[in-house]
Amino acid sequence: MEVAIAGGHGKIARLLGRQLAAEDHDVRGLIRNPDHERDLHADGIEPVLCDLENADPREVIAAVSGAEAVIFAAGAGPGSGAERKQSMDLGGAVKLIAAAQADGIRRYLMVSSIGAAHPPPPGEGEVFGEYLRAKAGADRALAESGLEYTIVRPGPLTDGPPTGRVQLGAELGRREIPRADVAAILHACLFQPHTVDWTFDAIGGEHPIDEALAAL
Repeated sequence: MEVAIAGGHGKIARLLGRQLAAEDHDVRGLIRNPDHERDLHADGIEPVLCDLENADPREVIAAVSGAEAVIFAAGAGPGSGAERKQSMDLGGAVKLIAAAQADGIRRYLMVSSIGAAHPPPPGEGEVFGEYLRAKAGADRALAESGLEYTIVRPGPLTDGPPTGRVQLGAELGRREIPRADVAAILHACLFQPHTVDWTFDAIGGEHPIDEALAAL
């Protein structure tokens, strides 16, 4: 499979990209900082310079053209203000949706956030509230796009080792989950057609990932 990952130098993206590359899939990572090219090459990922936040539609289409699936693992990141939550977490995701539609790419996986199902009303929750509203808007845009989507809403992320055990569903609360397990969930969803048109929360738990997906 040929896969394009937006936010290609992010921790989840690199974990997933390395696994896919090790399985001989063709992986490209969209990045905006050319200094990150060396890291992606070392991971077996093809770096593609594309500042998703500021790129025009033609640049985004060119960056993902020919892929069989796209994954949105990008974000404004910690310390960014409310404006960038809208321009990146929402705007970047929407640009990637449009590029997938324009290039005939059907499969789209989204890294969202737990809490995006019920974001606070406008003006409440300060920057984190704006983040959840942006994520909710991105999730809604993808669900209404006609693409074959899977939206994963992880709890608070850690850099701990993978456990391979999770809890998936809705209204699960804000239990932590390692980024490595989120990457493993995305990997499983990418190759399991029954996960198309699903949206679910993901937190640390007791169930092996494949069993948790089968039980949804």
